[in-house]
Amino acid sequence: MDSINIKELNDRIQRESSFVDILTMEMNKVIVGQKHLVENLLIGLLADGHILLEGVPGLAKTLAINTLSQAVDAKFNRIQFTPDLLPADVIGTMIYSQKTEQFQIKKGPVFANFVLADEINRSPAKVQSALLEAMQERQVTIGEETFRLPEPFLVMATQNPIEQEGTYPLPEAQLDRFMLKVVVTYPKKEEERLIIRMNNTGEFPKAQAVLKPEDIIRARQVVKDVYMDEKIERYIVDLVYATRTPVDYKLDKIAGFISYGASPRASISLAMASKAYAFIRRRGYVIPEDVRAVCYEVLRHRIGLTYEAEAENMTSDQIISEIINAVEVP
Repeated sequence: MDSINIKELNDRIQRESSFVDILTMEMNKVIVGQKHLVENLLIGLLADGHILLEGVPGLAKTLAINTLSQAVDAKFNRIQFTPDLLPADVIGTMIYSQKTEQFQIKKGPVFANFVLADEINRSPAKVQSALLEAMQERQVTIGEETFRLPEPFLVMATQNPIEQEGTYPLPEAQLDRFMLKVVVTYPKKEEERLIIRMNNTGEFPKAQAVLKPEDIIRARQVVKDVYMDEKIERYIVDLVYATRTPVDYKLDKIAGFISYGASPRASISLAMASKAYAFIRRRGYVIPEDVRAVCYEVLRHRIGLTYEAEAENMTSDQIISEIINAVEVP
């Protein structure tokens, strides 16, 4: 690509991404701190990928996606996952109407733009797979009819890392459906004081609707146009390959900790998330820093750890750090 094209593209991205600041401002009015969470919500939204959130209760996970759906004038549904939930409670079912003497379709809460699947690991595999099918196929089959899900469609699932009793951990193949896994941490002291103050006064700001769902769909098209050089593509492939064959990248010391590496879905997600990150930074091209910025979120749930890793208290984040340090930057 010649420099003029890059410049034109850059100017266009600058123009098209102006809403990012407005959207972030609206979210920050309601959510104190949690910049990392808000940024990753935007990446998921722009890159058309679903998000898995892990964090202890009370860290504004539900509030974040609720606020996002207010700021983007979109339909929001929350599904609380419990052990007795059935697939029909998520996707909908056929109901017999005595009046018409026919079966009618009652759509489930999954028919929304933003779906919060709260504590997804609390419900059995049947329910999890019903939701994950909807996430992957963007459609739901009830009886003999198939319905498209609304656009944009973003699932944000939360899981609590502490309680493991009575939970059904998500299988690897299902975890792979999530573009990003975000670990939500505690707020800083100053932020927590602000949170206390807001709750004491009882004055809770509300996000104004600053975008329409159509704006998001248009922005996604623009994100796809963000320029990615072949060098960056190779860099992404190298990062993903290093999780599969660490020895080829002189990472012998972590080879024993990885039971399986990231799938090709990781490469696709890493490319899309990097483009979305560049877009948020209002740039028309991807640089290696963009890839590194989203690398942990894209890869952390896609690397299988061996018993050795668990015995040595080695986390997937530490493995990703080793890989980032070892793989040559273009």
